[in-house]
Amino acid sequence: MSSAQGALLGTSLAKTYHVKDQPPVEVLKDCSFEFEPAMLNVVMGTSGCGKSTLAHMLAGYVRPDQGTLTIDGEPITDSGPDRLVVFQETALWPWMTVEENVVFGPLSRGGSRSKAVAASNNLLQRFGLGEFKDKYPGQLSGGMMRRAELAQALINSPKVMILDEPFRGLDVMTRELMQEYYLKLFEDTRLSTVFITAELEEALFLADRIYLMSDAPGRIVKIIDVDLPRPREISCTATKRYAELEQEALAALYAGQGEEDQL
Repeated sequence: MSSAQGALLGTSLAKTYHVKDQPPVEVLKDCSFEFEPAMLNVVMGTSGCGKSTLAHMLAGYVRPDQGTLTIDGEPITDSGPDRLVVFQETALWPWMTVEENVVFGPLSRGGSRSKAVAASNNLLQRFGLGEFKDKYPGQLSGGMMRRAELAQALINSPKVMILDEPFRGLDVMTRELMQEYYLKLFEDTRLSTVFITAELEEALFLADRIYLMSDAPGRIVKIIDVDLPRPREISCTATKRYAELEQEALAALYAGQGEEDQL
């Protein structure tokens, strides 16, 4: 049995939002999945299908109305440092330097400042930000801010990284660069990952496994194993196998609901 941590299991999850003077919005219904540890699991679906709600559930920010959700067999009932999220919006505090942002988590839990600073320096060097540790977020480019946020999360040694469309809004070149950064990080560490996206190209380039969601109320309707070799480079997108996987995913997406796989 694998000793890797970060196995996530969701069974028959459901969520409906109630807003005053408006009809209820059913976002998730009968959503089940198993995200294996040490894998880059990509959840893909159209806008409004419940992807972000699922990410918030995994993080412990939102509770399902029905169903069960566990990490390594333990119920998820709240947020915690074992599951850290990088959202579309920045999580950096603008009044803190890059280094101050990165070390905030360990220091807030009573950790050693010298150890936190040393860990921060290592991470920032890894992400090409060593020379920018004394800069403020407003002095960084979009891609640099994303890298600083990854360092801010990783310094807490989570079991699982949850990324909710983290590179959305970046220009094409910066987005591709960030995909390569995270791919290299994953291949070096095998940190259990759930990556949310609406982009098929991003999903195929990054994933070990893609979970396709239906339109709302969202549920997992197809699972695609991406058997492109690792370490993975952008050249893989020109291979015959990539084209076959792309066609498989497109067929399921165009079918709308696809064929629901047995989990």
